[in-house]
Amino acid sequence: MNVWLHAIRPKTLIAGFAPVVLGTALAAADGIVHWPSVPLIILCSVLIQIASNFVNELEDFKRGADEQRVGPLRAVSAGLITPQSMRNASLMVVSLAFVLGLPLVYRSGLEVLLIGVVCLVMAWAYTGGPFPLAYRGLGDVFAFVFFGLIAVTGTYVVHASSWNADALFLSIGPGLLAANILGVNNIRDIQTDAEVGKRTLAVRIGSVPARWIYVVFTMLALIIPSLILSQHRGMWVWLPIVALPYGIVLSMLILKYHGAKLNAVLAGTALFYLLYTVLMSVGLIMAAAQ
Repeated sequence: MNVWLHAIRPKTLIAGFAPVVLGTALAAADGIVHWPSVPLIILCSVLIQIASNFVNELEDFKRGADEQRVGPLRAVSAGLITPQSMRNASLMVVSLAFVLGLPLVYRSGLEVLLIGVVCLVMAWAYTGGPFPLAYRGLGDVFAFVFFGLIAVTGTYVVHASSWNADALFLSIGPGLLAANILGVNNIRDIQTDAEVGKRTLAVRIGSVPARWIYVVFTMLALIIPSLILSQHRGMWVWLPIVALPYGIVLSMLILKYHGAKLNAVLAGTALFYLLYTVLMSVGLIMAAAQ
């Protein structure tokens, strides 16, 4: 059981549930939240993240990408979980996410079904299939789009049964922070990824530019959504700026640390994302209460 818990990669699950929390906070601020749907949205989103992690581990094993890892141990490459078991687990998680998502489709329509199916397919396409996104330098774009734009706006659609521009603006923050979580991994693994032909963005542009992208994304996540939303929702949506000192510390560390030391930055980035989620959610609700 501990091996499977490790394979789930609990520290990455913030990318699954945080956008749901933010989309729900926006819906609550607008007075249209559907609370019975919240547990199902969170479960489906987290299961899609887990499926992506499982497929990632399986496909990286096939391509030998985990043989000289600097990061945390991968169970399949270490022989702790067989490829067949990981494949079966991936299918089980995907199937469970699909079944649990059906009540959300019934409530909000075929748009939600389309969102869910696309997300499940892309969870596989991230490292699987004939054109694995992570191996083509598109992983960061994938994280921004699916764990930012689609996750937040899709959550709002489930609640409201309609699209909302504010949900799109709000999604920029979590999209950038999800890309940062992936970015730390890729910066840490530049050497081993390059050796197996995994052409991540960090491999393509180099370590220093990739580190500065992390810094820029951190600052933009704190500024852009608040700047846009504050124009009509008030100053409370600037509450995430409270996390700026922590963001500066992480930015200094990403520019300084190398190798296994970046694992601490990865954990810190997940914690920063969690802090951002709490602050923005509170800010949205407080702004609506004024």
